[in-house]
Amino acid sequence: MIRVLLADDEDLMRAGLRMMLETQADLVVVGEARDGGEAVRLAGEVRPDVVLMDVRMPVLDGVGAARAITAVGDGAPKVLILTTFELDEYVFAAVRAGAAGFLLKRSPPEALIEGIRTLAAGEALLGPSVTRRLLAEFARATPVEPSPETARRLARLTEREHGVLLLLGRGLSNAEIADRLHIGEATVKTHVGRVLEKLGLRDRVHAVVFAFDHGLVRPGG
Repeated sequence: MIRVLLADDEDLMRAGLRMMLETQADLVVVGEARDGGEAVRLAGEVRPDVVLMDVRMPVLDGVGAARAITAVGDGAPKVLILTTFELDEYVFAAVRAGAAGFLLKRSPPEALIEGIRTLAAGEALLGPSVTRRLLAEFARATPVEPSPETARRLARLTEREHGVLLLLGRGLSNAEIADRLHIGEATVKTHVGRVLEKLGLRDRVHAVVFAFDHGLVRPGG
């Protein structure tokens, strides 16, 4: 069973989400929070696999709650942010705060259900349009040159893994990376897993952030 914690300040939204999720045999709602502070507390108490969280809430917003929930490191729940607008300024901050996925509130129920399963399986979830906007946002920032510590971390990668990291940083999917490198998707998935492990990154979303933050991918590069 995939354990889900709901965090939204609207009672009707939480009730609707609970009804929808509990129609699925592999999903169970283990708690409901009305604000980000309560979400952080319940995440520690009920130990969900996935926290389905509104980005805008009182007391503590989804960004702050995501940061606190994921700060425990290994074993932390995956945070799936629900947002009303693709251009929501909170989306960019929430990526850096540790959120592993985003969905629009107008997404169809099957997309939400599949998104929860995707995160529970250890993958990141970021729609193509949101990914493009994230890349554009990071491209506006001035990346820093890799520090000595970052250089040491990168030195752990093989040449192939380094190449995969660069393609991840440009927002390519596993299928696109496989096509670019002329290897199988299963092989790409293995390489991605090793890159994330060696660099201490949560998921491919944060590989994109890492690549831009450390100057590995440049605007238009």
